[in-house]
Amino acid sequence: MATAQAKTFIYKGKDKKGKVTQGEIKGTSIMLVKAQLRKQGVIPTSVKKKSKPLFGGSKPIKSPDICALTRQMATMMKAGVPLVQSFDIVAEGTENENLRNLIEAIRDDVSSGLSFGASLRKHPKYFDSLFCSLVEAGELSGALETMLDRIATYKEKTESLKAKIKKALTYPIAVIVVAVVVTGILLVKVVPTFASTFTGFGAELPAFTLFVLHISEVAQEWWLIWLIGIVVAFFSFKEARRRSAKFEALVDKYSLKIPIVGNIIYQAIIARFARTLATTFAAGVPLVDALNSVAGAAGNTVYRDATLKVRDDVTTGIQLNQALRATGKFPILLLQMTAIGEESGALDEMLEKAADHYEEAVDNAVDNLTILLEPMIMSVLGVLVGGLLIAMYLPIFKLGSVI
Repeated sequence: MATAQAKTFIYKGKDKKGKVTQGEIKGTSIMLVKAQLRKQGVIPTSVKKKSKPLFGGSKPIKSPDICALTRQMATMMKAGVPLVQSFDIVAEGTENENLRNLIEAIRDDVSSGLSFGASLRKHPKYFDSLFCSLVEAGELSGALETMLDRIATYKEKTESLKAKIKKALTYPIAVIVVAVVVTGILLVKVVPTFASTFTGFGAELPAFTLFVLHISEVAQEWWLIWLIGIVVAFFSFKEARRRSAKFEALVDKYSLKIPIVGNIIYQAIIARFARTLATTFAAGVPLVDALNSVAGAAGNTVYRDATLKVRDDVTTGIQLNQALRATGKFPILLLQMTAIGEESGALDEMLEKAADHYEEAVDNAVDNLTILLEPMIMSVLGVLVGGLLIAMYLPIFKLGSVI
């Protein structure tokens, strides 16, 4: 049964000398807080739950926070600090209230006799099955500090890879959005001003100008419908991907075929596959169980299904490199390094090297993509904005030539 989460209360009261005192205290209920205050020699006169601010409340817990927490715990335990005391030290230095509450909840569970891994499993939103399994393996082997260090390294590499993918996708998307917004403003606000001027010319307008004026009229009449349509399409896409396994598989399949970007996604998946398998295998997790964890961390249904197929083949006695080759989804370099690792008995080391290789490949591809896209995006912006301006000034030039 899950324990109640501690909350922050504001209290007022009097100490043993009758002096008025006030402050904040953590507890699970007002009654327990009052009892705790009496034990401290304070007679409470008012105890109420601390209200959350309307704006600027505590930040949500994100993956980088869990990554930093894991590294801090690994550092503390490698320095010889006991587990419960490590929680206290890390929680004290945490500014994020939600993260601090999470750390304190895990600390309380561990203090009450629950294993570290079991206490983490009570918070699946922040600690996935792979994380919990590795911690449990570390506890069973008596090398929790070593395992936490390995998990921290794994999380740091994974977050770094995610950041590179976001970097590759965010820049072009942001510029495209800006280009669409600027073009929309010009069509809805600027072009109509020129159109009212052109009505008094009394001359036939150039075809290009008429074309832009027509687009402007459509944009003025339907811009709200377009905006709502874009927003609805965006959220419908997200919901469809979340609710429909077939649609998600279709999106994942074709995302790998996007020019340039698809190759970056592919290399990132292979890097994550190799890194996750190396980490779990080095932790002493049986290969079949490790492949289950890898499938869950694949991040792409195509490679999740391929990994599950590999797991089934390995279960029947087929070597890992042969099972990987049979899927036709994995690159030759990974297959060769896996084969060498199996023959030499250093599979985890070879997979680590493969992961390093593909992570570096992602990094280089992202840098090259950024360099390639900058002039292309500037050209597109120039054509859009410059084309609209030329269309508007063509009649003025024509009028000047007539005069």
